Amino acid sequence: MLAILCPGQGSQKPGFLAPWLELDGVADRLRTLGDVVGLDLIHYGTEADEETIKDTAIAQPLIVAAGIAVGELVHERLGDAEILWAGHSVGEITASALAGVLSPEDAMRFIKVRADGMAAAAAAEPTGMAAVLGGVEDEVRAAIEAAGLTAANSNGGGQIVAAGTRAQLEAFAENPPAKTRVIPLKVAGAFHTAHMRPAVGPLQEASERMHPSEPVSTLLSNRDGKPVTSGAAALQSLVDQVTRPVRWDLCMQTMLEHDVAGLVELTPAGTLAGLAKRGMKGVPAVAVATPGQLDELPGL
Repeated sequence: MLAILCPGQGSQKPGFLAPWLELDGVADRLRTLGDVVGLDLIHYGTEADEETIKDTAIAQPLIVAAGIAVGELVHERLGDAEILWAGHSVGEITASALAGVLSPEDAMRFIKVRADGMAAAAAAEPTGMAAVLGGVEDEVRAAIEAAGLTAANSNGGGQIVAAGTRAQLEAFAENPPAKTRVIPLKVAGAFHTAHMRPAVGPLQEASERMHPSEPVSTLLSNRDGKPVTSGAAALQSLVDQVTRPVRWDLCMQTMLEHDVAGLVELTPAGTLAGLAKRGMKGVPAVAVATPGQLDELPGL
């Protein structure tokens, strides 16, 4: 079994889509997906600067569309290989589309509502996120809670992401837990916390207009790292995820329990492959950042 990983917000880089446009059909695919959300994704993925694509309303549709376009190519290359799908945060929407729960078009409609809602929630007050590296996990979690913050992402390998107001994060960084480093992240808000609650209602309404299918292969949930039980459960989990912490550590644990033979991270790749080096030691990983890396896929 191979695991295909779909990255989350913050993985985007200026110009990351440019090499993919050299492949037949990719530009047309991106235009089609962009039309669903009313965005020129080719422009944002090739010409826009870092600050522009940091905007949640742009970053999330851009990452999901890129993952779908490249994921379809990877899936085609892998043929009949047994696949497990997993995505980190917004990447879980990408994974759900590639696993057949949502059509690519519905995935884009969903992410448009999610991105706009989360961007508006983030603009309501200055909030953010910071990675806490190292330390003793229980002590780190206790310190995050004591600071009034939320452990929004548990990424494994000694990394927990704290989220909350800018003031709370600054105070936390000034007095960090023992033997840790606190690194601010380039995101626009405190995602996966109660600060995102205003985004939930519109997303719930949008989800009720969709008709999810059963996943065609194993799809993991950020809720607890376990395989989803149905298409409907997967869709509801995507709604709840907006204010619920991401347990990527548990997703990696489940992948190890499934004895995955290799990992393939989709564009914009690198972050999840890096986490796997620490949390899934010994499992080979390919971060597919350029078309040439399609020839490096496990089993090819």
